[in-house]
Amino acid sequence: MSITGVIESIRKIMWQDSGLNGDAQRLEQLGWMLFFKVFCDKDQEMELMDENYVSPIPEKYRWENWASDDEGMTGDELLYFIDRELFPALRNLDLSTGNQRAVIVHEVFDGNNNYMKSGINIRKVLNKLNEIDFNNTKDKHAFGDVYEGLLKDLQSAGKSGEFYTPRAITQFITHILDPKLGEKVLDPACGTGGYLTAVIENISKKVSSLEDLKSLQDNIIGWEYKPLPYLLATTNLILHDVEIPNITYRDSLDKPLSEYREKDRVDVIEANPPFGGIVANNNENNFPQNYRTKESADLFLILMIHLLKVGGRAGIVLPDGSLTGDGVKQRVREKLLKDCRLHTIIRLPNSVFQPYATVATNLLFFDKVHHNNDTSSFATKEVWYYEHRLPEGQKSYSKTKPIKESEFNPIKEWWNDRKESETCWKVSIDTLKDRNFDLDIKNPHKAEETQEYSSTELMDKLSKSFLKSANLLENLKKSLDDGV
Repeated sequence: MSITGVIESIRKIMWQDSGLNGDAQRLEQLGWMLFFKVFCDKDQEMELMDENYVSPIPEKYRWENWASDDEGMTGDELLYFIDRELFPALRNLDLSTGNQRAVIVHEVFDGNNNYMKSGINIRKVLNKLNEIDFNNTKDKHAFGDVYEGLLKDLQSAGKSGEFYTPRAITQFITHILDPKLGEKVLDPACGTGGYLTAVIENISKKVSSLEDLKSLQDNIIGWEYKPLPYLLATTNLILHDVEIPNITYRDSLDKPLSEYREKDRVDVIEANPPFGGIVANNNENNFPQNYRTKESADLFLILMIHLLKVGGRAGIVLPDGSLTGDGVKQRVREKLLKDCRLHTIIRLPNSVFQPYATVATNLLFFDKVHHNNDTSSFATKEVWYYEHRLPEGQKSYSKTKPIKESEFNPIKEWWNDRKESETCWKVSIDTLKDRNFDLDIKNPHKAEETQEYSSTELMDKLSKSFLKSANLLENLKKSLDDGV
């Protein structure tokens, strides 16, 4: 059976289990099981390659000793084993030895759960997973594409969509920044690991020695604070031959900026920071007074400017809301323009992240020029804008018609030989100063045209309009009743 067929069969089995409710939960269930199979397959490979290697997983709990026998434990015995023995044992692994692979297993099992209620169904899923050999290059390669599809399914699984950035965007940003072997690359909101794997694929094409590839392990860095994406990103990197993914399970805003040292700074940042979110645990207090806000995207921008080395470069996704606004938002943008050379803003149509978010987003590219606390000079002298349009005849992006990497080809061609046209224009720093650093600049070459909305957006606008009318009528009625 093909790998797509295997995953399809697993989904059908999971539909029949009363413990699983909704796509996100099914994905989490499949997530920990997949992770464990991938991890244990990798363990066996490492034991073959290195006679000194010892798996951090106690013998009894390794996949091959309880899951790989198709006629093995099943029913209530299997359910009891997973809930009462496997999970507690892996959550309580001895971490005192400093074994990083043990830390990964601990973090994954500490943050995720077994939701399935039928041991018979669990056995059926295990038997299906046993059809995939993650040490077989052909299987692993085929599974990589299937896994990308699974991650994409997250986009329509309720709130979990926020963890997936369309592959076309991770590939495009990586192509433009072109991280090199030996450079430190960070995604401080790494979600399911899309940017990190794009970087690994990009660098792997240019190097062949195993030693070089091993050095990727420490230099590709991710931070993620939700258990499900942490698990999916970790699995994603192991599938890309990273033995010990350098992904930390943490809230990226949990540490005072002043505690980061020069050694913590990185050469490249690629990220789609959470936007529209409210900062938890008073973490805004980790930032200087004049940048404190509850809006997560603004704090992430300050964090990323801070973490870039001088000479470092970044490509990030930001919503329109971060390009405009006064108060803290204005001060954050001013800092960006002073410390960094913000050279390019790609304006994306507002359906790129549907169905998770319908807000319009932008790709910002900038280089860190200096550590700047008091100087009045601006590293940015001018900003180029490029308006990325929907393909001819397409009203919006959707799950079945996502943004494609080939759509960025005209921008790649334009990148090194920039000329103004009906889709691109440049703005000087003086103009930006006059606008209070408002970066939300519409295309000056475009006549005001009727904006086209998707049916969801139209319904939303209509319901707001009805609501407004109802409120006006209510006020009018009240005024008449009061005899005004």
